[in-house]
Amino acid sequence: MNLKIVNKKKFVRSIILVFLVIIGISFFVGSKSFSHAESKYKTIYVSEGDTLWSIAKEEQNTNEYYRNENIRNIIEQIKKVNKMSSSDLQINQELKIKEL
Repeated sequence: MNLKIVNKKKFVRSIILVFLVIIGISFFVGSKSFSHAESKYKTIYVSEGDTLWSIAKEEQNTNEYYRNENIRNIIEQIKKVNKMSSSDLQINQELKIKEL
């Protein structure tokens, strides 16, 4: 099968049109975020006797975001969000806790 381009102007216009449509679609799709919605946080303050384990356990039981999550993972997420290098807590320390 041998195809011959009869009208070069129409061919070039068609190629340009297809190219513009593809670029337009890619901009539209690219502007949509496929990541999770913006994260929401609540703020808690550490009380005397609180540990990361006790805070994580409370969040596991009451926070829908952490429901059915392994408690060790919750602790690591709390440390990451709050840029903590250790598990040490101070009374009245502010902690951000992720929520739905």
